[in-house]
Amino acid sequence: MNPDLSWVLNDLLQVPGARHAILVSADGLLLANSSEIGRDDAETVAAAMSSMQSLSRAVAPFIGTRDPGRWRQTLLEYEDGWIFLIAAGSGAYLAATAAADVDMEAMSFRMQQQVSALGKAMTTPPRQSAGSEI
Repeated sequence: MNPDLSWVLNDLLQVPGARHAILVSADGLLLANSSEIGRDDAETVAAAMSSMQSLSRAVAPFIGTRDPGRWRQTLLEYEDGWIFLIAAGSGAYLAATAAADVDMEAMSFRMQQQVSALGKAMTTPPRQSAGSEI
């Protein structure tokens, strides 16, 4: 059973200018989406964001690193706004869109906060022993 994580993504949209947010698996599957984007659109974007992350890692040597695991964030700028893509734990990525005039520092900071919240929401605590020893 997948937990409903839309509340975490919707909270990200509290940054003035933020528009949409999705959580993507490494293989391009949509894990969750904010309420302002339809599921069909979110699934299409999820596949593209997975590919974008892969491309970002592939060009890591261009900046002088040999370790593509050190990738942190990809930013895409358009005339009408931004796309932010960051790592959200093992095998997951958080993507968000924002208006051109968004406070980029506030957006990046909030995304990092949401990654922390997502990690807590997706973690299952260890089971406690029912008193029997095995």
